[in-house]
Amino acid sequence: MKAAVLLAPDDVAVVDDRPEPSCGPRDVVVAVHGVGLCGSDLAVVSGRRPVPALPWVLGHEAFGVVVATGDEVADRSPGQRVVIEPNYPCLECSDCRTAATAGCRRRRAVGITEPGLLAERVAVPARFTWPVPESWDDADAVCVEPFAVALNAVRMSGLARGDRCLVVGAGSQGLLVSLAVAHAGGEPYIIEPHEGRRALALELGAHDAGSLAAATAFPAVIETSGAPEAFERALERTAPGGSLIAVGQSPRPARLTTFTLVQQRLTVRGCLIYDHPADFRRTIAMLDEHDLHPGRVLRERFEFAEAPKAFARAAEIAGKTWISLPRTEEMPS
Repeated sequence: MKAAVLLAPDDVAVVDDRPEPSCGPRDVVVAVHGVGLCGSDLAVVSGRRPVPALPWVLGHEAFGVVVATGDEVADRSPGQRVVIEPNYPCLECSDCRTAATAGCRRRRAVGITEPGLLAERVAVPARFTWPVPESWDDADAVCVEPFAVALNAVRMSGLARGDRCLVVGAGSQGLLVSLAVAHAGGEPYIIEPHEGRRALALELGAHDAGSLAAATAFPAVIETSGAPEAFERALERTAPGGSLIAVGQSPRPARLTTFTLVQQRLTVRGCLIYDHPADFRRTIAMLDEHDLHPGRVLRERFEFAEAPKAFARAAEIAGKTWISLPRTEEMPS
């Protein structure tokens, strides 16, 4: 079976010697049709985010079609189009029992602690596959997972209808956050030094924060880049009593004084993915009901054989990159 694997830092290859997935009693096998790339994938490829072993199957933002079901699976069937939720909480710990599954210490993260999804076929726990309509565009299906992150960040910010929201960073996650802000009734403003990313954000309906006075503060600020310097700038632009939500991550420290935190009465929160099952269910229902089309952020598509090129170029491209796979919807004999 073919898969895109990391052989060594910055060395990605498409191989054809991977074993076929084994379908456990509570699993389904999915023929993968498309996989989106994001910053965490690039961190794995560069070696900045170590993985358990090499070679390592990459990717986690995937959709496809069910081709086999385990003996105990009653609510999925071959031929069903599904999006995969690529974070598997234990569902037993105190965080999971209070529905805060993003905080699960035993959570398995596909593509990071578990082999990824950029393969012809993958075995997935059935409860982490979500049926989606055949009418959906592939571009929207591939963006469900990162859009769930974006919607969660906007909810955490406490954004009220009519509020301005500053989105720091207009990479793929920042673009999706801007769409989520607009859907919530807010006005997204972006800070982005990269000219192409800034232009794309404006094309998708965001406003340039550079058009406002430099001291303009915002009741909700969402930092998506992960750069400590950007976090510090985001803090400066958070209005008294406002919320700063950190989505981007970095091991480098950022400066935050308690004087600023207390005197400005700020709320600073980290947004780590989403909670199972509510956030994926809510995201899919919202996309089915509203004309949101998060796939608008996709700007480059690569064929499966071009996966090494896709990973090499993803950081340079304004907008999100994805890889499409050949349509094979039967288990090999």
